[in-house]
Amino acid sequence: MSNSKPISALRSFLASEAGGGVILIFAAVMALVAANISENSAHLYHALIHTDIGPVLTRQLGSMTVHLWINDGLMALFFLLVGLEIKREIVDGRLSSWERRLLPAVAAASGMAVPAVIYLWIAGGDAALVNGWAIPAATDIAFAIGVMALLGSRAPMSLKLFLVTVAIVDDMGAVVVIALFYTQGLSIAAIGAALLILSVMYGMNRMGVRSLTPYLLAFIVLWYAILVSGVHATIAGVLAALTIPIRRTPGTPDAEDSPLHRLEHALHPWSAYLIVPLFGFANAGLDLGDVTVAALLAPLPLGICLALFLGKQIGVFGSVWASIRLGLAAKPRGATWAQIYGVALLCGIGFTMSLFIGGLAFPGAPEMVEQAKLGILAGSLLSALAGFAVLRFAPLHPDHAAIEAQLSGEIDGDGDIRS
Repeated sequence: MSNSKPISALRSFLASEAGGGVILIFAAVMALVAANISENSAHLYHALIHTDIGPVLTRQLGSMTVHLWINDGLMALFFLLVGLEIKREIVDGRLSSWERRLLPAVAAASGMAVPAVIYLWIAGGDAALVNGWAIPAATDIAFAIGVMALLGSRAPMSLKLFLVTVAIVDDMGAVVVIALFYTQGLSIAAIGAALLILSVMYGMNRMGVRSLTPYLLAFIVLWYAILVSGVHATIAGVLAALTIPIRRTPGTPDAEDSPLHRLEHALHPWSAYLIVPLFGFANAGLDLGDVTVAALLAPLPLGICLALFLGKQIGVFGSVWASIRLGLAAKPRGATWAQIYGVALLCGIGFTMSLFIGGLAFPGAPEMVEQAKLGILAGSLLSALAGFAVLRFAPLHPDHAAIEAQLSGEIDGDGDIRS
C-alpha cells in the first residue's frame, strides 16, 4: 500500500484547469475552423450540433439536440463542480474568513460592475441589447489558468490562487444573475418539486448520509424539475452542491473520507478535459466570413469586447490597488504590481460563461447571439494576449524562487496557502 499523501483538491484543481484550458483553446480554434474552412464543413458542423437526439423533455425546449444536451445537461455537471468549489472555499478554503474574502470579493464585484457599466454605456441605447449586460461579467477560469500555464514558473502561485478565487466569486455572481435575470415562464409546481427534492437532499446531509450515490440520483431528479420549472437547468448543479457533506480540515490536508472532496476530485477531470471543451466546440463556431470592421464596431460586439478588455482590468486592478493602498487587504505574496496588472488583464477572458450567458440573453435571436460571440472572442483574445505579454515580460519579485517554494510547500502540507 502506498503511503503517499493524497493530492489536495486545490492542487488537483490547478492541474486540471491548466491542462483543460489548453484543450479548451484547441476546441475553440477547431470550432472556428469547422465553421469557416468551407461551406461543407460549416454545414456539417451546424448539422452535428443541432441534431435531434433524445425525447422532448419540456415543451419550452422542444426536441433535445446535441447542443441542448451540452448546454443544459453536461453544463449542469460543470455548475455542480462550480458549486462544490464555492462551498469548499467558503467552508474550508480561502473564503473561510472575512479577512481572506475581502480582496477577491471586492475584485470580483468590481470586475462584474465596471464591465456591465461599460457595456450599457456603449450598447444600452438600444433596448433590444440591454439584456446582454451580464455577458462580460464572469472570468473563464480554465482559459485564464491555461494561459498562465503557458508562462511556466514566471506566473506566481499566489496570483494563480488569487485568479482562481476571483473567478469562483464572480461565478457565484453569475449564477445569481442567471437565476434572477435569465429565467422565464416559471412553473410553480415544478419549483415546488425542486424545493422538495432539495429538502430531501438537505435532510440526508443532516442525517449523516455520506454515500454520494443517493445525492447524485437526487441531483438527476432535481435537474429535471428545474429544467421544467423555467429556471435554467444548470442552476440545479449549484443547488445540489450545497447539500453535499464536507468534512472541514482547517490547517491540515483534505480528508479522504469527505464526500465533497471525493466528488470534486472525481468531477474535475471530466469537466476540464471533456465538458468545458465540448461546450467551447459547440458554441464558438462563429462564421467569420461576414466579419468586417463595421461588424466589430456595431454596439453589441463592441460593447462586449471593450467591457471584457477594459472593464475587467479597470475593475479588478483598480479595486485591488485601492484595497491594498487603504490597508484593507494584503498584497499577494511574491507578486509585483506589474504581475497583478497582468492577471487583471487575464480576468477579461470571459469565454465559457460569457458564451453561456450570451445564449440566454438573446433567446430566439440567433443573429444577436452570433454578434455576441464576435465580441466575446475579440475581447477574450485581446485580454489573453495582453495579459500573457505583461506577465511574460514583467520583472519577477526579488524573492520569487523562495516564495514559490514556500507556497508550494504550504499547499502540499495542508491543502491550501496561509494568509
